[in-house]
Amino acid sequence: MKNLTEAQITKRPGIFADTYGGQYIPETLMTELEKVDKAFHTLKDDPDFQAELHDLLINYANRPSLLYYAKNMTEDLGGAKIYLKREDLNHTGAHKINNVIGQALLAKHLGKKRLIAETGAGQHGVATATIAALFGMDCEIFMGKEDTDRQKLNVYRMELLGAKVHPVTTGSMVLKDAINATLQEWASRSEDTFYVMGSAVGPYPFPEMVKYFQSVISKESKQQLKAKENTLPDMVVACVGGGSNAIGSFADYIDDPSVKLVGVEAAGKGVNSDQTAATIERGSVGIFHGMKSLFLQNEDGQINPVYSISAGLDYPGVGPEHAALAKEGRAQYVGITDDEAVQAFEYIARQEGIVAAIESCHAVAYVEKIAPTMSKDQIIVCTLSGRGDKDVASIAKYKGVDIDE
Repeated sequence: MKNLTEAQITKRPGIFADTYGGQYIPETLMTELEKVDKAFHTLKDDPDFQAELHDLLINYANRPSLLYYAKNMTEDLGGAKIYLKREDLNHTGAHKINNVIGQALLAKHLGKKRLIAETGAGQHGVATATIAALFGMDCEIFMGKEDTDRQKLNVYRMELLGAKVHPVTTGSMVLKDAINATLQEWASRSEDTFYVMGSAVGPYPFPEMVKYFQSVISKESKQQLKAKENTLPDMVVACVGGGSNAIGSFADYIDDPSVKLVGVEAAGKGVNSDQTAATIERGSVGIFHGMKSLFLQNEDGQINPVYSISAGLDYPGVGPEHAALAKEGRAQYVGITDDEAVQAFEYIARQEGIVAAIESCHAVAYVEKIAPTMSKDQIIVCTLSGRGDKDVASIAKYKGVDIDE
């Protein structure tokens, strides 16, 4: 979506740390956003909606996801106990299904017949296509051409599920451009269409909705760790692009000051290079994709190109609540490079027999660094946001091995 002038922008609630969030959108979408907001706040307190949501999470998405004690990593690193929250074991292979089920149920209650979504690594697109198939709804997915090339497996999965995939060829042809295209599509056809936003970004109420539906991650991990260790974790670690799995991993711990929250961004070729996606470390306040947050941008407020080996983390901004948590000092955000993430991809595979998403391996790489500095009676919970089948070919290529036929 093109940059809007102040006269074209409507400002609304949903503000974090008195600065971030809001609704910076054209008037054509305001009525639809108000409908979504009203439906969300009504239905989330409705017992019938909750029963339907929980039934699908348990009997379709395969929740609760496992909280797994990584014994081999713990012994090898020689410090804190490491537990892995296994969102990679969910149906469709990632955390994305949690939020998609919730938003698709909202769409159904609003009488929508068609779901549209953006996707980067493809996992949100796959989850949206999956639920559209289950609910008998039409589905169209917008994905940057660059990402369709490096995530061919997920493109095929979406098409197999009945979705139409639109390769976006504008801009840098990555996630930010897919969001632009999806917003434009929604603005042109909102009467029968619901935009299933995949990350904790965009205009209010999307960041709040995504947090609410993803908070199942931290609610479960808190209960599971209590049962296993009778304590809270000392640290929760999750990767951050827009920030959906991280805000879900943090949500139930935000009011527990003893729990350190660490978001791990994609530093690409280096935090201080021009090939990075480390928004919180390098970004500045701006307005993009309907929200005020931190973005990688130039002095004129134009969004800079970003880079990461991870198609799911190469977003030039971050969700407004993450920007607020950083501003308030409640969470710490660190950068992990491509090289470090690829090393972690191999490390967790060899230590624990888990092929984790390259996004998740940014978090694993940080755990490799921090766990040895902590005592053996401390505990880290690290979220594995997804499985890494989709990344095997691109990681092999990165290592100089061609496995394509």
